[in-house]
Amino acid sequence: MSAFANLNAPTPLGVEHPAQSWRGSGRLSQPAERIVSLLPSATEIVCALGLADRLVAVTHECDYPADEIKGLPRITGNLLPVEVQGSREIDAAVRAAVGGGHGLYSLDDALLADLEPDLILTQELCSVCAVAYPAVLEAARAAGGEDGPMVVSLEPHRLDDVFATIELVGRLVGVGERAGEVVGALRRRLGEVNTPAHRPRVAVIEWFDPLFAPGHWVPEQVELAGGQSVLGTVGERSVEGSWDGVAAADPELVVLGLCGFDLDQSLAEWSAFEPPEALRSTTAWRDSHVWAIDGSAYVSRPGPRLIAGVEILASILAERPDPRGVRIPV
Repeated sequence: MSAFANLNAPTPLGVEHPAQSWRGSGRLSQPAERIVSLLPSATEIVCALGLADRLVAVTHECDYPADEIKGLPRITGNLLPVEVQGSREIDAAVRAAVGGGHGLYSLDDALLADLEPDLILTQELCSVCAVAYPAVLEAARAAGGEDGPMVVSLEPHRLDDVFATIELVGRLVGVGERAGEVVGALRRRLGEVNTPAHRPRVAVIEWFDPLFAPGHWVPEQVELAGGQSVLGTVGERSVEGSWDGVAAADPELVVLGLCGFDLDQSLAEWSAFEPPEALRSTTAWRDSHVWAIDGSAYVSRPGPRLIAGVEILASILAERPDPRGVRIPV
């Protein structure tokens, strides 16, 4: 039986894949030709495989690679009011939406049916990162019933899981060998990262009002870049923390990798933020080693650009010039 044939049957809930708890519904009788991506990271993976022409719709947040997805229908929308701005307001609105069971994103069910996809890529990992999984399943059933599109929920927790996800998507679209080549190239880049001799203590901040410590692959990125991650746990969810906890860890570098924010947005958030005394007491603050990167591109999305994130962090740690990392005056 071929590797692709193993994916033809409906996938029961709870079946594990090397990319942690991958699961889905529906079936594929041949490699997917019409793909709806409900994740920016899945969009990047499909494009990295050279198959942007198979995408029939992406999310309102998909912005990379811009030239390859320009003009594609946007099948989701943001339900947060446009007047909600700033870390504290966004956090409060997100908690209220998730707690009330409303979700953060809309899905255009009618457009989904019109597009007739054979594969939908989504996730359940984060309740604030994509359309709610049950809503995706319901829309897929409405679009095609039992013969509707295959829905695959991608659930990476670590970098190896991200690589396995790329390979899985490659199998679903019939380019397994190409996916292996993409993963091989990414692994080679990791092996070529030039790390500093000294392994400094590093705190990556995922959100700072309130403070969130990153989990999943982010602490692993720090370690691979040559640092010691003092916030978050590899493979675990992001957790709310405290600035006193940051002070106790006394990082030598603090890096803003704000979830869902690009570099300009991160710098704007910082300019409106009053750094607490606990942060001001750290070695990082004393030595002016507070940095910002594009968190959305390089740490938040579990796709190929996580490797670039490792490379950027390694440059910051070694104080090598890299325009993708900005040192914040303190």
